[in-house]
Amino acid sequence: MTSLNKIADFRRPVAINLASRTAASNCDDCGARHHGLCDALSNAEVSFLARAAQHVSLQANTVFIEEGEPSLYFYNVNSGNVRLFKSLPDGRRQITGFAGPGHFLGLAATSKNMFSAETMEPVKLCRFTRSAMALVFEEFPVLERKLLDVAMHELVLSQQQMLLLGRKTAIERIASFLLSWAERLDICASGMLPKPNVSMPLPLSRTDLADYLGLTIETVSRSLSQLKRDGLIEIPNIHEIILLRPQALSDIAEAAV
Repeated sequence: MTSLNKIADFRRPVAINLASRTAASNCDDCGARHHGLCDALSNAEVSFLARAAQHVSLQANTVFIEEGEPSLYFYNVNSGNVRLFKSLPDGRRQITGFAGPGHFLGLAATSKNMFSAETMEPVKLCRFTRSAMALVFEEFPVLERKLLDVAMHELVLSQQQMLLLGRKTAIERIASFLLSWAERLDICASGMLPKPNVSMPLPLSRTDLADYLGLTIETVSRSLSQLKRDGLIEIPNIHEIILLRPQALSDIAEAAV
């Protein structure tokens, strides 16, 4: 059964630190400049977009999108990582994904948010009102087309997650996740395997990983230990994984496909 955690302590006030909207924004130094939506825009277009943005700094463990609340804003993640989750009627949660630099959040098809988002570490965001984004779309249609690409990519990820939870064993799920996380961090090109002995940060807790993969915390720990004993990974500390043999991980991950 899936390991799901109580979320009563997640529904806390959102502490947001807004920089002045008129302050100069150095988009060239932003971690999202060459990822996601911003990568589709020229420097002039990005400057226009930046003028419509509110620059937001959040501390770790801050909920800034609340499931069921009115969908008022779009967010572009500039730095840091975010966990996305849905709440169940009995107060448990299921992590449905993660977002990092370049990810665009808030594409609600209805007037209410369909998921919650919480920072995993200090995070910087660009926040846009829907009226501001409507003006941006009118000025730069390429941005709206890019949003469609994002939505289609999210559909593909949802299909992959269904396979992950429905068909794969615990070891296969862990191997699949580690490789997808390496790709997400640009450690390897899309569709390619990382080189052997590559080290990658893993800001997730074991609880997060269990919730996302539909496993218990104990199963996650046992699976990671098994991969370590088999010489496929090394775990220098709780927030770092070294992929010693990516091809062997890929063979495990694809076993159920």
